[in-house]
Amino acid sequence: MPQTKRTPAGEALSDLILDLFRLNSLLFTAGDRMVAGLGLTSARWQILGAIVATERPQPVAWLARDLGAARQNVQRIVNDLKRDGLVTFETNPHHRRAQLVVLTDKGQQSFDAAMRLQLPWVNGLADGLPVKDIETVSRVVSTLRSRLESGQEPHDRA
Repeated sequence: MPQTKRTPAGEALSDLILDLFRLNSLLFTAGDRMVAGLGLTSARWQILGAIVATERPQPVAWLARDLGAARQNVQRIVNDLKRDGLVTFETNPHHRRAQLVVLTDKGQQSFDAAMRLQLPWVNGLADGLPVKDIETVSRVVSTLRSRLESGQEPHDRA
């Protein structure tokens, strides 16, 4: 059976994927340090952000879908956020068992405080990077995410 080789684009993408894995880990570590004083973690902050970004309260399963995360993991973190008074649950008129997650005033204050800490950090991280380069990387990442979310599996070209 002949061994296939990566195309030049496949090789470049493989390198990018490894860098993105490393970057993701570093971002979570930096985020954890940034918001630790607020009683948050990167994961909690991310879920608060997902709640803030919705137009109306969502059930945990929908938040998990929007985050590309496992529902069980999101449920565990949402339960912790509820315990700490950052979110509450409301009855879902469309599904009795899938309660809606609602941000409390305390949750909004925590999220806003985290974003105030993030502002100088992200501006400093972006310093010297051309906006067009950032936008190009964003388009590539968005395209890859869309392909993976839609279930477009690469086919064997051997």
